[in-house]
Amino acid sequence: MDSGDSRDEESPLVVSDSQSDKTRQNHTRDVHVLSCAFLLIFLAYGATQNLESTVNTEKDLGTISLGILYLSFTIFSLFASLVVRMMGSKNALILGTTGYWLFMAANLKPSWFTMVPASVYLGFAASVIWVGEGTYLTATARCHANDSNLHEGTVIGNFNGEFWGMFASHQFVGNLITLALLQDGKEGSTGGTTLLFIVFLCSMSLGTILMCFLHRRDGKGEEGPLEPAVSAYSYAVSLSKSVITPLFDVRMLLIIPLFVYSGLQQAFVWAEFTKYIVTPALGVSGVGGSMAVFGAFDAVCSVVAGRLTSGLLSITWIVSGGAFAQVIVMLWILLKYRVTSGVLGTLYPLLMAAIWGIGDGILNTQINALIGILFKNDT
Repeated sequence: MDSGDSRDEESPLVVSDSQSDKTRQNHTRDVHVLSCAFLLIFLAYGATQNLESTVNTEKDLGTISLGILYLSFTIFSLFASLVVRMMGSKNALILGTTGYWLFMAANLKPSWFTMVPASVYLGFAASVIWVGEGTYLTATARCHANDSNLHEGTVIGNFNGEFWGMFASHQFVGNLITLALLQDGKEGSTGGTTLLFIVFLCSMSLGTILMCFLHRRDGKGEEGPLEPAVSAYSYAVSLSKSVITPLFDVRMLLIIPLFVYSGLQQAFVWAEFTKYIVTPALGVSGVGGSMAVFGAFDAVCSVVAGRLTSGLLSITWIVSGGAFAQVIVMLWILLKYRVTSGVLGTLYPLLMAAIWGIGDGILNTQINALIGILFKNDT
């Protein structure tokens, strides 16, 4: 009888250890799934975005569509956190993918009547998917740190490093596909892009399906979607807190310049750099190659920077190094660069893309790790 009781008392401990190991594996599995899903979605979107200003040139349709997209993104970002709270981060991620799919479909028949509505909706979807990603990844990192008795800042840095390393590789993979399918592409030509966009639509569909395999994980790690608000007053209070409260937080005010610079440097490389630096030197087909180089260095530096992250001091030094790398490129363009022929004419844009990718990879990883560390109780 005693031996039976002893076995009954010991068995829950074994089950508990097994469940704990499985839980920790689920945390890392979710990061792998999330990273792969974003890679499949954004290898298509990123390559398409790089081509907008050089392919859809009629009355600057491509450039204006991107402008509308990011204006919409800015406006809807004020409400995105409320949408994520209502739906749960997993459902928000799935909803966010629909905007990218619609935008890609609109590029099959580009016109003002297809691109403008698709751009507006993508701005909404992008705001939701990125708030959902930050919430989901930080909650997963915190759970993993608690379950494994690891330093929270280190886990957040490692998880962000893996995610942004995989995410940054979308530029490499997507632009290699573009380079292969648009070898003879000419500026303003859409004839060779149909097959490209169909392939990208298939990639996005796979990424959306992959999102469905994520575990539900919201707030501070509790499973399942959040309970809906019970009245319009609750919506208003929640919205005011999510929008207004951060504006009185000194930490957020100090981080805003980093967000602004990160957005500006990405807008530069996606639009101005590809149109005025790469295209004159390498042609439209060269956009894919140069951005593939950008993506490769972006991916490697994202992983390395994530592994080096341990706290605020390390983030400060790493971000300073990334910003310095991009300053070198900007001074080069402003003071010395001229379009030349021969090997150097091909090498210079690729070298600029590589250096810029180093800075972008560092900024993406470190800004998100910084948010996760400073506002860990608000995710």
